[in-house]
Order: sequence, then C-alpha cells, then structure tokens
Amino acid sequence: MRSATPRPILFQWMKRFLIACMVFFAPSFHSMLFAGQFTVTPIKLQFDQKSRSGVVNVFNEEKNPLQIQMKAYVWTQDANGKDQYTETKDLLFFPKMATINPNQERLIRVGIKNPSLKHEKTYRLFIEEIPTRVESQTETQVQVAIRFGVPIFVTPPQKAVSGNVQGLGLGKGQLQMSIQNNGNTHFIIQSIMIRGRNQSGEEHFSKELSGWYLLTGSSRAYETNIPIEACRQATAFDVEVKTSEFVLSEKFNVEKSLCTP
Repeated sequence: MRSATPRPILFQWMKRFLIACMVFFAPSFHSMLFAGQFTVTPIKLQFDQKSRSGVVNVFNEEKNPLQIQMKAYVWTQDANGKDQYTETKDLLFFPKMATINPNQERLIRVGIKNPSLKHEKTYRLFIEEIPTRVESQTETQVQVAIRFGVPIFVTPPQKAVSGNVQGLGLGKGQLQMSIQNNGNTHFIIQSIMIRGRNQSGEEHFSKELSGWYLLTGSSRAYETNIPIEACRQATAFDVEVKTSEFVLSEKFNVEKSLCTP
C-alpha cells in the first residue's frame, strides 16, 4: 500500500484509453496521444482543528507546457467498499486551472471550510490534465489524460481507530470475510494473509490478498478460492489482517463438506 512520504511520486500515466474520450473524440480525430508526466507532492493532506490548510506541488516533467484543472469531491464508500465521489464546495483551493511550463512547478493551495467534530471527513482533490489537440500536416490528434486524486483527511479532536473481521467462513471452496471500520477515522488495509494448517498444526497453504483505504463506517467484502486439496488437508484457517493502525487475527475450523465447489 502507498503511504504518506515526502518523496515525489512520478505518475507515468498508463497507456489506456478513456471510454469517454473514445466515444466523443474517435469520430473526429485520426489518432490519439497519451498524457504526459508530472509529479505530485505530497500524495495526501491531513487537516485537523488547528491545521486547516495545506499546499500541493505539481511539477511538469514534460518538454511541453502542461495544462491542468482541479476539482474537489467528497470521498465516501458504498456497501461493498467501492469508492464514491460527489462534487463539493467544502474545500477551498486555488488556482482552479493552471498552465505549467516545462520543468516548472505550480503550488495549489487547499483549505477546509469547517473542521470535523465527531467523525473524520474525507475528500479528494483531483488534478486533471486537460487534453489538447495536436495539429500536423497529415492528421489531427488529441491527447488522452488520466486524473489523479489527492486524498484529504479532516480528523476529529478525539481519534478512535477500530475495526473487526465479520462473516469469516468457507462455502463451496471459497473463503469469505468482511472487514469493517467501526472507528471514527480511516485506516489502510495493507495485507490479508490466509494460512491453512493441518491436523498437526503445520502450515501447508498460504495466500495473500491486497487491500486499500477503508473509510470510517465502511466495510469491504473479500472472497477468494481455496484449492480443493489444500482445503481438504486443512483443519483450520488462520487469517491475519495487517492495517496501518493495528493487526486483526481470526481463526476458524474447517468442515470438509465446504471444500467442494
């Protein structure tokens, strides 16, 4: 998992088309180019009762001017832990648009209108490269850009971090569980390690699952296949969830009838 660090992070945008760009631009242009490179530091901001503002630095790594625009969103998660974004005016930021010359930087100043009182508020400030047309003698091209969202956390005066594992079990060869955040601030699920142990208590199977941010009041369901032979050899499975704040450990005994898909 990514964590806060003072080192610049270079976002070398992956070569993939945005569906929206394909729909709107494909009939009008002969080909497409891909977005450039820029660094964003820091990769997250954290505000509290005393500190309500900060700065994000965008550095243009390209040989051409970089045009960007910024938009602020409330960041929530649905019942399955999927990120949801709703545009908001809770954040104050300047500028809203900017042009950055090659090997130059631009500071984006960000502030929060109201502090958090009971539960952490979560936002993302999206920095989007504005696609530009490129004219040549033979064709017209358009750049396809991908945006990056800087996480912004507004912590309450009293921070309470808490989580648990629910619904841990096995059915038709699949291990299922749900990790819940029942505290008042976020944490990061860094890894989930599943270990199968035989009758002698020896580990004969292991599998690691990756995680992501889990916001306050949210939960994320996990489901993974367990090979039939590994399941049949196991008398128990140990599950260890490492987060940025704590470690959760759970164990359950295996019924062989649940190993068959």
